[in-house]
Parts: sequence; structure tokens; C-alpha cells
Amino acid sequence: MYISAVINFQFLIYILNFVPLAENFVDYVKICCKSGAGGAGSAHFARSRIDPKGGPDGGDGGRGGHIILRGNAQRWTLLHLKYRKHIKAGRGGVGSQSRSSGADGEDIILEVPLGTVAKDFETDEVMFEITDHGQEMILMKGGRGGLGNAHFKSSTNQSPQYSQPGEEGSESWKVLELKLLADVGLVGFPNAGKSTLLSVVSAAKPKIAAYAFTTLKPNLGIVAYREHQSFVMADIPGIIENAHQGKGIGHRFLRHIERNSSLLFMIPCDTESIKKEYAILLNELKQFNPELLDKPRLLAITKCDMIDEELKELLLPEIPDSVDHIFISSVSQLGITELKDKLWEQLNAKTEETNPSYISKQNSLSKNRQEEE
Repeated sequence: MYISAVINFQFLIYILNFVPLAENFVDYVKICCKSGAGGAGSAHFARSRIDPKGGPDGGDGGRGGHIILRGNAQRWTLLHLKYRKHIKAGRGGVGSQSRSSGADGEDIILEVPLGTVAKDFETDEVMFEITDHGQEMILMKGGRGGLGNAHFKSSTNQSPQYSQPGEEGSESWKVLELKLLADVGLVGFPNAGKSTLLSVVSAAKPKIAAYAFTTLKPNLGIVAYREHQSFVMADIPGIIENAHQGKGIGHRFLRHIERNSSLLFMIPCDTESIKKEYAILLNELKQFNPELLDKPRLLAITKCDMIDEELKELLLPEIPDSVDHIFISSVSQLGITELKDKLWEQLNAKTEETNPSYISKQNSLSKNRQEEE
């Protein structure tokens, strides 16, 4: 019985490690950071049998420890920092004789997902953002170490009796916000079919149900394309009218759309007015950040397994002329291949204009994610 209990416990741990839970996605944390104080310089004088009246030889104090953010492509959430509210770096060591410097304080390195933005809590000023794997940025600098008395020796002061104390480290509250990096972002009202589409075109397993706001966290999926190529798709939780003002839950996730190269608007074929719904979605993006309207976009009319070709013709006047459109059905796979082709074409057109190496970088990132899965 004991052996059976151990096996069951180990199996439970295995499941908990590999089954993602909805509450495990954290995209905002507030942490109190304190960098290390610098070590004091030494006011030592050399004394030995050979040189009983040696001069000042006090060494410098070590600098205080930094608090550093490091990008890690294998992390998808800030959950590991949610309950770590106070971050404190090490203090620098004091200087010693023979001009020996003190040891630098221990740096604290916090690994964060790509797309993490660091802000000052008091001023809301953006300090920097982490976009590359292995990229390191100093969030809080450690205090400078004090100078030893050897630095203050001069022709008029042969025996300085003083040295500098180390500078104190700084302390303040910082905010880390995660903005998901993806090639395609899904934009639409609740129950537009975003999660269903993601589950069909990728191996992602988002929660799918018939009620509104089923998706409570963004989901990422890797979409396989022709010739072993792929791109990353993000399912952004449902946006509703006035989401930019805090209505519903869309305001919590609008920022994730900023880091998507292309936007796929999704509107069900049985909606009251496709034009009106599309206009509302565009307005929400504009009110949140007008630059979002500059991104390439495609309109997918979803749930089209419910209508025939004749009804599709009747829907055409309801589709805005300013955006390319496609009729799809995730359930029946209608138009899914054509949708992938259109998205891939948009991504390549966009990256050729801005950064020709983007697709190759994203494919490399996608490969790493597939290996992890």
C-alpha cells in the first residue's frame, strides 16, 4: 500500500508539472526592489618588518549588487514573481590592505518572459523592455563602493587617515508587465470562435464553452505551415465595447495586442451586424493605442458551417471594403488552409518592409517552443 501511495503521489506531481492551469498565467506584478549598498573603503597603512612606516594601502569597497532582468524564451508568465514581493541584492564587501578591493555584492537575476516591460511604479515611466532571449538589463543599480585611503595620498597629505563609505543602494517599487510576443493576434468579441480556431490550427488546448468570457487568460499556439514552417498565434480574451475604459475583462489584455505583428479579426456569421461589430473592435483598439490600426489585419467570418453559398452572398454587403475577408469554420475545417495562406502572406509582407530576419527568428523561437512541448 505504501509503494502504491508513493507512485500515486509521484504521478500527481508529474500531472501538476505538465498540465497548465488557468490561474498560472500572470502578466502583471509589482515588486519592491532594493539594490545592494557599496562596501566601505579601507583606511589601512602598510606595516611590516621591512617597512615599518609604510604608506596608506587601503583598498576600495566593492559595489553593491544589481537587480537584473534577463529574457528567457522558455518562460510564458510572471507567476514565479507573483509571491516574491521583496527583492534585495547583496551588499558590497569592504576594502582591505594591500589595496585589495572588496568583493562586489551578489547580483539578483530575475528571468522574465520575452515581451516584459519594466516600469517605475511612482511615475509609470517605462524603463526598458526585454525582447530577446538572454538579454540582460539592470533594473536597479547597486551602490558604488567607497575609495580606500590610498587614493587620497598626495605630496601635502602623506598619511590620509580617512576613506570613503560605500553608497547606499536604492529602493523603490517597480512594475513588470508582460506583453505577449506573437505573429498573429486573434481579436473579437466573446464567443467569436477564437479559442476554437486556436485549438484546431495548433496543439494548444484552451478552455472552450458556450458562455461569454470563457477565456480568462491569453493562450499561445504554434501553427504549423507548409514546408515545416510555423508561426505563433495568440488568443486574446474577449474584448467588448468600452473595454478600454475598464468594462469587462478586455482592458486587462488589450496591451497584449500591441506585440502582435498581424491581427485577425473574428466575427460570427450570425451576428446582428458585421460592420457594426467590426467598427466597435477597431474603435476599442484606436482608443487604447491608435498605432494598433497600422498593423496588417484580416477579417474572418466564423461559424460558416451554418450557412450555404447563397447566404454568404447576402452577407457580402455587410463586410467592410477596407479589410480583406475570408469565410471559415473551425468545426468543419472550411477555409482553414486558405486562412493560413493569407496570414503567412501578410506576415512575410510585413516583415520584408520592417525586419527581413523576423520570420527566421520567430521560426527559431517556434522550434524551441515545440521542443519544449
